[in-house]
Amino acid sequence: MDPAAAMREFLGCCRGGCAVIDGGLATELEAHGADLKDPLWSAKCLFSCPDLIRKVHLEYLEAGADILITASYQATIQGFESRGFSTEESEAFLRRSVEIAFEARDIYYKKYSLSSCAQDGTKIASNKPQVLVAASIGSYGAYLADGSEYSGNYGQVITLETLKDFHRRRLQVIAEACPDLIAFETIPNKIEAQAYVELLEENDIKVPAWFAFSSKDGVNVVSGDSLDECTAIADACKAVVAVGINCTPPRFIHGLILSMRKVTNKPILIYPNSGEAYDADKKEWVPSTGVSEDDFVSYVNKWHEAGASLIGGCCRTTPQTIRAISNSLCRKTSDPRSCATNFVS
Repeated sequence: MDPAAAMREFLGCCRGGCAVIDGGLATELEAHGADLKDPLWSAKCLFSCPDLIRKVHLEYLEAGADILITASYQATIQGFESRGFSTEESEAFLRRSVEIAFEARDIYYKKYSLSSCAQDGTKIASNKPQVLVAASIGSYGAYLADGSEYSGNYGQVITLETLKDFHRRRLQVIAEACPDLIAFETIPNKIEAQAYVELLEENDIKVPAWFAFSSKDGVNVVSGDSLDECTAIADACKAVVAVGINCTPPRFIHGLILSMRKVTNKPILIYPNSGEAYDADKKEWVPSTGVSEDDFVSYVNKWHEAGASLIGGCCRTTPQTIRAISNSLCRKTSDPRSCATNFVS
C-alpha cells in the first residue's frame, strides 16, 4: 500500500481520526533513576539499561499510545565511537533501539490478547489496536549535546553536504531495522530538513517518515527560518507522510497548526514539551516555566479541531499525560482504539 494512503487508513481507524504519540522518553527514564547527564543522553541507556527503555515504552502503550518513538534521538555512530565503541557496535545500538520498541509492542500485544479472553479461555471478539514504531533521528545539534538543536546555531558554517554525510549511514542503518516510520525530530532549520529529504530520495529509503520542527516564538522554527518554507520542503517529499511540531511550548501549538495547514494537506502531528525551558549549560529543565498537566491536556481537543491528527508529548510529559490525551480524544468518539492496517508496504 502507498505509505500516504496507509497513514490515512491508520488514522481513520484511530479514535476520532486521531492517533496518540507517546510522551517524553529521556525525562521518564530519569524519573525511573537513569543518570542521563551524558553527551549521549537517552542513547546511553541502549547499553547501560535497555530493559528500562522497554519498561518505559510499555508504560506508554498501557497509557494509550498508538505510536512509540525509539530511544535513538541522540544515538549516532559518531557519538558512540567517541565513547570507544566500534563502528559495528555503534550500528548495533541503532538497530537495538528499534528492536527494544518492537519487544515492548510484542509484550503489549500479548497482554492485550490475554485480557480479551474470558475466564474459561474463550476468546472475546475485539479489535487489537495497531501500534507503530517510529525510529527517532535527532538533528546534528543533538549530537553536539550543547543545546544547539534548540537554536539551530551550530557555531560554524554547516553545509548541506556536511549534514548529509553526518546523517547518511545512520539513516541507512535505522531504515534497515524496518521500523514502521522514521521520525526526524526537533528539526531546527531548513537546511537540515533539505538534507533529510535528499537522503531519503537518494538512498531510496522505503520506510515512510515524518518531519517535526520546533519553534520558540510560535512563528518560525528555532533558527529563525520560515516555518512555511520548512513545511513546504517536507510537503514536497513523497516519503514524508506527516509533518508537524515537537518540543515546543503548548501555548504556541494552535497557531503553528493553523500556519502549517495553509502549506500542506499532509497529516499534522504535534507533540509539545511541558512548556519548561531547557538550560543547556546546567543540562536541566526549569520547572517554573512550564504548564500543569491539566492545562496541557486542556489544549488537546482544540489542537485536534485545528487540524492535528497525531498528538502526543515531548520532554517532561509522562504516561499520565498520554493517558489523559487518549481519554480526552476517546470522549469525542464512540469508536474503539483499533486498526489492522499493514502500514509499511
